[in-house]
Amino acid sequence: MRRTVFYISDSTGITAETIGNSILAQFDGVQFDTHRLPFTDTPAKAEAAALRIKTRYAQTGQRPIVVNTLADPSLCDVVAQSGALMIDVFAPFMGRLEAELGTRRSGAVNRSHGVVDYAKYEARINATNYALSHDDGMDLDYSDADLILVGVSRSGKTPTCLYMALHYGVSAANYPLTEEDLDKLELPAGLRPYRKRLYGLMIEPERLAQIREQRRSGSRYATLEQCRWELQQADRLLRKAGIPSLNTTHVSIEEIASKIFDRFGIERTMF
Repeated sequence: MRRTVFYISDSTGITAETIGNSILAQFDGVQFDTHRLPFTDTPAKAEAAALRIKTRYAQTGQRPIVVNTLADPSLCDVVAQSGALMIDVFAPFMGRLEAELGTRRSGAVNRSHGVVDYAKYEARINATNYALSHDDGMDLDYSDADLILVGVSRSGKTPTCLYMALHYGVSAANYPLTEEDLDKLELPAGLRPYRKRLYGLMIEPERLAQIREQRRSGSRYATLEQCRWELQQADRLLRKAGIPSLNTTHVSIEEIASKIFDRFGIERTMF
């Protein structure tokens, strides 16, 4: 079975897509063709979205599904004219919150991802710059790092660091274990002073080989044999050094970050 899903928002659409993906993941055996329509913040844009959805309905003969975070109910009404199944992310909460707070929601658009707290925004930018400048061992001064991810090349260190920086303002660095490190089975000297801030990322060798093949097709670096050896050595090194680790093969970046924060007792509010 295949169904079409539209994520519609008056802002970036990230919230609608994140929640929608979590819901759709509960349905095995159904393939979803997803489309994100961000910044649908005027009646004209809502009408254009409705037309696109209605066209898809006619093409497939299957009723599209719309997951929306539109703050203005009138825009929801316009999109609903498409005939799609409308899932309003805000709907279950607004009535109860209005009753509890004794006031009506404003319906103002583009609020969820606006720059409200400049201090928090600056913290995110600083953390992102930190992650980029300390990516793949470029800068080995980790004195200001909240944590340091360690693992073989392409095990998910960089995207995880950037996610934690962008969403939580965490200053996360990462260090790629080299063949020399793996041969010695010892933590590099530059990491030893920060042992308590280290966390290892592991991955299944078959998946690692797939990722590396896309990057350097036909290379020794991408062979399954090389990937297996590196991961076996990395596992031995991390165990020997007493560094906690996580296999990221079937874990989302959000889950990886959550598990890391829990391990280190880091309590962060999502910006």
